[in-house]
Amino acid sequence: METISLDTVESTNLYAKSHIDELSDLTVVHAKNQSAGRGRLQRKWVDLGEGNLFMTFVLKPSDTFHSVYSNLTQYLALALCKVLERYGLEPKIKWPNDVLVNGKKIAGILSETVMQGSLFKGLALGIGVNLTANPESVKLVTDKEITALNMEIGKDVDIRTFREDLCSYFFSEYNDFLINGFSKIYEDYVSRACFLGNEITVKVFDRELHGIAKSITNNGELVLTDKNNKEFVLTIGDIL
Repeated sequence: METISLDTVESTNLYAKSHIDELSDLTVVHAKNQSAGRGRLQRKWVDLGEGNLFMTFVLKPSDTFHSVYSNLTQYLALALCKVLERYGLEPKIKWPNDVLVNGKKIAGILSETVMQGSLFKGLALGIGVNLTANPESVKLVTDKEITALNMEIGKDVDIRTFREDLCSYFFSEYNDFLINGFSKIYEDYVSRACFLGNEITVKVFDRELHGIAKSITNNGELVLTDKNNKEFVLTIGDIL
């Protein structure tokens, strides 16, 4: 694992994508500050300032894109849960990769693929984790409930220790995950899911689907059953 430490960037994902050719496989890029962080579906990631985690894993497992790579966001979400559990918390996962603590979002995960024609150049797998915040700054976020680790445990968090722990969990079973896919983490993922069995609304691009979250497939997809017992198998979307 190589590590690149930056002061301020637009986003660690953007840096990773623009330097993908010169960065080695398994490089970790982190920054003290981000000026233009982004979440899934082009949403802006709220920056609570220095002391929070802004990091991207640069992954180049092959020259061809394989479907298992799409599940790496879920694998990273689970790794984050395991780190947070070491702090005495009980994090939950909202499909596909939102991590919640006491019902509030604490992290954002975004995977971006870099292609050159049909050649797969690599993945920029980014994560932002709220480690340091105060009630006043959190209240400025009006579109969702968010939290930070220091607020949940009542004390300051050492960002370097947290980052190293997250990298350790991520890389410990990374190669095994690439071989065995989502089934490798299925039980751990489902045991932390907060949505199964509930009536939910899922936004898929400009369409909203309503129903019961029935199950998760062995490929990490969400199975939704509507009021007419029609099943939808969703590979992408957001639970509202």
